[in-house]
Amino acid sequence: MLKIQHSEGLNIVPFIDVILVLLAMVLSISTFIAHGEIKIELPKSDSSEQSSDDSHKLQIIINAENVFYIEDKEASLEEITEKINALDKQTIVELKSDKNAKFDSFIQIIDILRSQHHENFQIITEKAQ
Repeated sequence: MLKIQHSEGLNIVPFIDVILVLLAMVLSISTFIAHGEIKIELPKSDSSEQSSDDSHKLQIIINAENVFYIEDKEASLEEITEKINALDKQTIVELKSDKNAKFDSFIQIIDILRSQHHENFQIITEKAQ
């Protein structure tokens, strides 16, 4: 007589569950990274105003680690100087500086603006509650 043995195979259902959870995590993290938003905590001000005209603006951001950004892309002081030098004098420069950034970093940007005789800029703050 011939006996057939049934061996238990590898149960891959839990493995697939784990892989799907990992895939969901990777996709959600990559979507977050793709937005590329720079996290800064703006200083609070009672006289803060929101500007509505987004055309003809250049945004310069200084984060808490004193890294400079032009329009959400990391930039050196030389790149910022070149960009401001190439700007039309009517273009508004928005300055956003994290409240924990060094004041020296902020002053460096103001000095660049003054040296290029560009006086059309705004200092962006958060409305105090």
